[in-house]
Amino acid sequence: MSTLLKRATADIAVDDCPRWLEQIRARLGQGARVVTLFGRPEASDVLVTAILQSATGVLELSRTRVTRERGYHTLTRDFPALHCFERELHEQHGVRIADHPWLKPVRFESAQRGTMKEYPFYQIDGKEVHEVAVGPIHASVIEPGSFRFMCLGEVVHHLEIHLGYQHRGVETLLLKRDAKALTPLVETIAGDTSMGHAWCYAAAVESLANVEVSEEIDAARGVGLELERIAMHLSGLAGLATDIGFLQGSATYGRLRTTAINTSMRLCGSRFGRGWIRPGASRAVMDAELAQVVRSNLGLLMKDIAIINDCFLQAATVQHRFRGVGCVTSVQARDLGLVGMAARASGVSIDQRTFGEGVFRTFPMQPVVEDSGDCWARAVIRIHEIDRSLEWIGKVLDRHGTFASTLQPVGNLNGNQFVVSLCEGFRGEVVHCLETDASGKLVHYKVQDPSLRNWFGLALAVRENEISDFPICNKSFDLSYCGNDL
Repeated sequence: MSTLLKRATADIAVDDCPRWLEQIRARLGQGARVVTLFGRPEASDVLVTAILQSATGVLELSRTRVTRERGYHTLTRDFPALHCFERELHEQHGVRIADHPWLKPVRFESAQRGTMKEYPFYQIDGKEVHEVAVGPIHASVIEPGSFRFMCLGEVVHHLEIHLGYQHRGVETLLLKRDAKALTPLVETIAGDTSMGHAWCYAAAVESLANVEVSEEIDAARGVGLELERIAMHLSGLAGLATDIGFLQGSATYGRLRTTAINTSMRLCGSRFGRGWIRPGASRAVMDAELAQVVRSNLGLLMKDIAIINDCFLQAATVQHRFRGVGCVTSVQARDLGLVGMAARASGVSIDQRTFGEGVFRTFPMQPVVEDSGDCWARAVIRIHEIDRSLEWIGKVLDRHGTFASTLQPVGNLNGNQFVVSLCEGFRGEVVHCLETDASGKLVHYKVQDPSLRNWFGLALAVRENEISDFPICNKSFDLSYCGNDL
């Protein structure tokens, strides 16, 4: 299913920087979108790779080599979607990005860790303006993150989100182990997207080893991915209902999430789908007896979700709190490069399942798109995506009936190859880029969770809303701290 691009490194042209910048500008101006941009140290220089995607889903790769001292003139001024990538390039590799409008750290890596307390928060002057600081330590069990609100009375004029407290070093760890045995680590990059990251990784490794998995393996992975989507959307809806005191939704959506994750546990032994996917394999097992249990669970979800959805969507209190709150326009979503349900809620139809091969070509998935861009749209997106995922799983089970634990051996990875793999997780596109040396050993592993691109969307959504609206805006995006702090 994963959207893939593979190239022999010898076939990848490394353009001079002015020509590379000209090509990027031209393609973005023609309607392509940036998927990722990152650097890799190469002697005294930095090799910069950009991945773009056309409107039809075709991936494009281009490279340049820059010196740290000279760098290049920012693209962010004209294409704001590049802001986080250029900030990361500067932070990780010391590349000078001239005239960047917001060149602040993304994660505070290496030597920058000691500067976190001196983070230059944006400030607004005025006698009536006041600041509200939330975090980095929060109540409950959520991860660390600092939120600085600039307010006039109760109205938020600016929110700055300051992350990077965890220093996880994921990409470094991924290069220290056998490239074919990384799944247990990959599954914890963002624990609520275990299936999305695992599938992205497995597809990349399989491509590097020239392994084409069977239709049954692909179908089983698709079922796991959609069960994860259902479970996390139910969790999000339960959280949204809790934040506005809609107790019927809080209790019922939460209860039904348990049904979804317990279904995953029956199939692979983990409620979070861990162990389901391995390179060349699907470990999900479903005999005829268990198939009946799975279908019964899906039937329960369809019936009970329809009841609570009707209550949720018709409730005046829900509509009052969600409609018109936390709006992000379509233009803003495109400019910022939002992905996943955050983009689709603002009328931007980006969904890697519509471009994928395999099971999502056999059973096409029509993306759900809303255009109001508010908390209501982000809730409605979840509701309709759950319905479509349940229907989609039913179609796959009608075709395959049962699943056996299957394995196609994965041999050595091909040398001097580059592959990019994209998978549509529940909150947006997951991106994994792997590159091998002449012996087939990984020399670079780039991971990108959709949260990296969407946090700035949350900051924009809160503007001109009351500060009491922040919890529901935050939950409507449902972003990952650890997915950002790799």
